[in-house]
Amino acid sequence: QAIQAINGYTNMTAEEFTNMIFQKIDVNNDGELTLEEFINGVEKDEDLMELITKSFDLSNVLKVIQNG
Repeated sequence: QAIQAINGYTNMTAEEFTNMIFQKIDVNNDGELTLEEFINGVEKDEDLMELITKSFDLSNVLKVIQNG
């Protein structure tokens, strides 16, 4: 939920958000992500790369805290 809030995905539940990520990068559809699937999926999906980058960029966290 915190990642969703930081990145502006507040219009979906945490489960919907997780399902969206899995649909994008779980290439063998086994319901689990290997490290290789995760890395390849993030590298191939520009939006997902941006989302992950924002999630680890603490300046966005500070902006959210400052803005309430």
